[in-house]
Amino acid sequence: MPPGSHVHVIDDDDAMRDSLEFLLRAAKIDVRTYDSAAAFLTSLPDGATGCVVTDVRMPGLSGIDLLRQLKARGSTMSVIVITGHGDIQLAVEAMKMGAADFLEKPFDDEVLLASVRAAIDRVQKDAQRETERANLNHRLASLSARERDVLDGLVAGKANKVIALDLGISPRTVEIYRAHVMTKMNAGSLSELVRMALLAGVLEADKA
Repeated sequence: MPPGSHVHVIDDDDAMRDSLEFLLRAAKIDVRTYDSAAAFLTSLPDGATGCVVTDVRMPGLSGIDLLRQLKARGSTMSVIVITGHGDIQLAVEAMKMGAADFLEKPFDDEVLLASVRAAIDRVQKDAQRETERANLNHRLASLSARERDVLDGLVAGKANKVIALDLGISPRTVEIYRAHVMTKMNAGSLSELVRMALLAGVLEADKA
C-alpha cells in the first residue's frame, strides 16, 4: 500500500475485531482497529488513504453514518461493509453510497482477504491515476494558447487542414504546433495524446 496507508477495522464486537486483526496481520497486511466509527474518525488525519472494514450495525455512528461522513470529507478510502443476516437492504444502501464491497456474516477468511486485497489494489491504482493526472495538468499548463487550440482540435478528431481553417493559420503551421504539443505532453502517438486528454479531463469519454 502507499506510505501512510492502512486497513482500518471498525467493530464494536471485541472478539470480531481481534479476529480480523489477527487474520490481516497473518496475511502481512498493516492493520489498525477501532471500537467505534467515532473513534476512527477522531484519529483520521486529513488526506488519509487506505481501506476501511466496518460493521454496518454499531452503537452510535453506524457503518452507513460512517460512509456519509467519509463522503462529506471527500475521502478516497475504499470501504468494505460487514453485514449480519437480514441486513441486505443496508448493504445495498452502503453500496449506493460508495462502499466497495459488502460481506455477509459468517464469511470465509479467504473471501475477506480477497476483498481487502482488491480494495487495496483500487486505492493504489487511484493514487497512481491522481499522480498521473497532476503531471498531465502540469504539462498542459506549459502549452501556449495556440498550442492548446491545436491540442483541442486534435483530440476532437480534426484533421490538420480543418484545424488550420478553424484557427486561420496554414496547415504547415499546425504541423509545427502539433509537434510542439506532442513533445511537451511527452506523447508518443496521437492515440496516447487522446488518452492523456481523457485522463486530464480535456476530453470527456463518450457516456453512451
